[in-house]
Amino acid sequence: MEIKIESLDKIDIAAKEFIRAMGDNTVFAFRGEMGAGKTTFIKAVCENLGVSDVINSPTFAIVNEYRSDSGELIYHFDFYRINKIEEAYDFGYEDYFYSGSLCFIEWPEKIEELLPADTVNVYVTEQEDGSRKVTAGTEK
Repeated sequence: MEIKIESLDKIDIAAKEFIRAMGDNTVFAFRGEMGAGKTTFIKAVCENLGVSDVINSPTFAIVNEYRSDSGELIYHFDFYRINKIEEAYDFGYEDYFYSGSLCFIEWPEKIEELLPADTVNVYVTEQEDGSRKVTAGTEK
């Protein structure tokens, strides 16, 4: 899958395209440089899934829980601030990753060995013209 986000005012179009392509997958590892737009894209995806709560990066909480208007649970992780993998064990990562609920993970590099085998890797990259490219697949 490859999606181009030409500008912020077109991010909802990209989010809807991403949602259509998600299939039955539940765990998505968002990869990209700081400032690439991972959180902004996850926010757009959540809003288009019907989340009406405030959506922001769980940088300090590690995980935020949202509920869509249909009742679906969505977990949003940010592992940027963890210093050792044991911190992921401490909050029970497997209860989330294997719950069947959607899991959107920022900074998965910090917990690489804990990701389920069927995790979809989502790369968000800034292009020279300021647009963003989102590519996704199960390969790293």
